[in-house]
Amino acid sequence: MFKKKEDRLSTTRVQVYATQDEFCRTFAEHENALYLLSLLLTADASKAEQCFVAGLEDSIQGSRVFKEWVRSWSRRMIIKNAIQMMSPAPGQVNGAPHVSDSGGARLDLGSELTAVLQLAPLERFVFVMSVLEGFSIQECSILLNCTKQYIEIAQAEALQHAALAKANRKTTVMPNGDLVQAAHFLEPAPAA
Repeated sequence: MFKKKEDRLSTTRVQVYATQDEFCRTFAEHENALYLLSLLLTADASKAEQCFVAGLEDSIQGSRVFKEWVRSWSRRMIIKNAIQMMSPAPGQVNGAPHVSDSGGARLDLGSELTAVLQLAPLERFVFVMSVLEGFSIQECSILLNCTKQYIEIAQAEALQHAALAKANRKTTVMPNGDLVQAAHFLEPAPAA
């Protein structure tokens, strides 16, 4: 009537933990998104590369992770490495972002992403982590070693700066292609 526990277990074991190859494949398949995450956090192309590589190394050599968590774990490792590299704290000011590709040419990230890069470090981290990555205020507070109040303030300031950047962006509204300040509702509608 009672069988030993070993007898009841299946003889075929399914690998439930991610392998090094799965992490490598995830970083290769999602290279652009993971690098962009690194770049948005560090606001510096060379530091973003270092962060990307460190995230891959930590994912491969770190704790065992369920297969289903490979992508989210990879993103988390990049975030943790960026925090270690940049040490964002309240009151820090942002220097001019150094965003270029490896050939030295400036990257065109669009006005919204450029606005994120221009945020103060703590605001930038909170914006990327809470708004773009969906982390809770509590989780941001723990990872960034700040009070929830600082995180809430940084998030509000980041959202305000992002909204102002969107409202103040220059848009082509003249037939000759001149850039002028225009309200969002005055922008030309995209062609279908």
